[in-house]
Amino acid sequence: MRLVKCLALICPIGAVPGLAQEFPVPTYGVVGPEGSIHMPDGEFRATWPVLGTWTILDEGEVTGQHVVYTQPGVIEHYLETGTFPDGAVLIKELLEAEADEYSTGTAAYATDVTGWFVMVKDKQARFDGNDLWGLGWGWAYFDVGDRQTTTTSDYRFECKTCHVPAKQTDWIFLEGYPVLHTD
Repeated sequence: MRLVKCLALICPIGAVPGLAQEFPVPTYGVVGPEGSIHMPDGEFRATWPVLGTWTILDEGEVTGQHVVYTQPGVIEHYLETGTFPDGAVLIKELLEAEADEYSTGTAAYATDVTGWFVMVKDKQARFDGNDLWGLGWGWAYFDVGDRQTTTTSDYRFECKTCHVPAKQTDWIFLEGYPVLHTD
């Protein structure tokens, strides 16, 4: 009992190593105990704003589309401060795509979801030692068949390498997100 009282006096709430700490913005169930990362509770596509979309080409042929979402309030915070708030969640939904001829010309459209990449901004390095967290972000990939269990085991090898070109912009490819630009 004395040890508990002593810890309560010297450790701020949530600062005990190994316990999940609260973020200042809602993360919708994305961050679990010990820093596990999950897909958000509920259907995010109907209520989260879209940051932008990417069309994926292979030898000039459309093969996929990526649609990137974030929770409400993140865009406004970014426009005010030029940074993502602590706890910002970015979800890149991966979709197959097809192209066809329409009255306006050739157009590509998304078809089936194939998976999701999830990133969570962590300005406090809450989960030191957890291989899903580092460089100010939590990183995870989810197959379409399992929205609760990430297949990512170490962001340094499975996520970071693709984001190296965006290192100067907090590891995020900002050019694809027109809502974050005021000019």
